[in-house]
Amino acid sequence: MNKLKDTKVGKLLKEKAPQVLALAGNLLPDKGLLGIVKNLVQDDKTLTSEEKTQLHKELVDLYELEVADRDSARKREIEMAKAGASDWMMNLTGVIGLMCFVFILYSVVYIPTVSDNDLFVHLMGMIEGVVIGNIFAFYYGTSSKK
Repeated sequence: MNKLKDTKVGKLLKEKAPQVLALAGNLLPDKGLLGIVKNLVQDDKTLTSEEKTQLHKELVDLYELEVADRDSARKREIEMAKAGASDWMMNLTGVIGLMCFVFILYSVVYIPTVSDNDLFVHLMGMIEGVVIGNIFAFYYGTSSKK
């Protein structure tokens, strides 16, 4: 496992900003966000070792549930593709989301007063989040085809 100081980023930080390397080296783990949280918990002086162990176990359990949930969604998509089934909900959701997104773009470009309406601005943010963050990322992202 590479330590941060052994990476190109670590070498750059060591040369240019050693204080950042010292802080980041203590925070950044070998294994993602869960490792960061684990390091922060381990460094917390207010927790007992039993509390730290219990908290770590609960975090790992939650992470495993999240991974299992993603895995079941992937397996569903794989099984549907194997069966040659068409997911009408995927198509309907994609079309509706795309139509809402196009409507928002049209409104912003051709209706000058729309940006003065706070409700429409909030609606625009929600639709952007749904369309870009959820629909396109899940249904049309690269991992959904594998």
